[in-house]
Amino acid sequence: MTQPLIKVPPTKNTLLKLKKQVTFLENGHDLLERKRELLTRLVYERIGEYRSLRAQAQEALAGAFRCLSLTHLRMGSRGIRQAAFGAEPALKVDILPRRALGVEYPAVTAQRLPLKPVGLLGTDASFDTSRDNLANAAVLLARLGEVETALHRLMEEQRKAQKRVNALKYNIIPRYRRTIHFIQSALEEDERNTLFQVKLLRERTSA
Repeated sequence: MTQPLIKVPPTKNTLLKLKKQVTFLENGHDLLERKRELLTRLVYERIGEYRSLRAQAQEALAGAFRCLSLTHLRMGSRGIRQAAFGAEPALKVDILPRRALGVEYPAVTAQRLPLKPVGLLGTDASFDTSRDNLANAAVLLARLGEVETALHRLMEEQRKAQKRVNALKYNIIPRYRRTIHFIQSALEEDERNTLFQVKLLRERTSA
């Protein structure tokens, strides 16, 4: 279904304004198209990084939980809880805002800290191994969280850019062009009528 024309008076001033506006819209469309292409490229790059990190994190978590299961067998739930109360953090996490192509997402930096001995009697050696494995897995999970959040927001922005590109290309710009064509036709028709009337006047005057 053809959309209605823009409701404006069919004058030369209006025609000039619409031509300027359609040039501005076409430039905007080109910029949005470039942004959409860059966003698409970033999305594909992040997808590859996300898949790699997810596989690494799954493998690290599986190994950490296997070791934790062994620690649970040797120390029991109560022993692990008591030892955990005396354990210092093995990880330092910083979260800062980051932007890419106007898309903001958290940049997560996870840093391993040296493991300090708990110093409790009855603590099995596997407890420190479990702590170490879980801290390594947490570093990967922090990076995975950043990439996943960035990927989600980039995809959302890419979808918005695609909608705007489509709206300009298939709706707004064609509507402007049809209105410009209509006004040009109306002005040309008026000019032909004026010339015809002038011709008639001249013929009557010369008769």
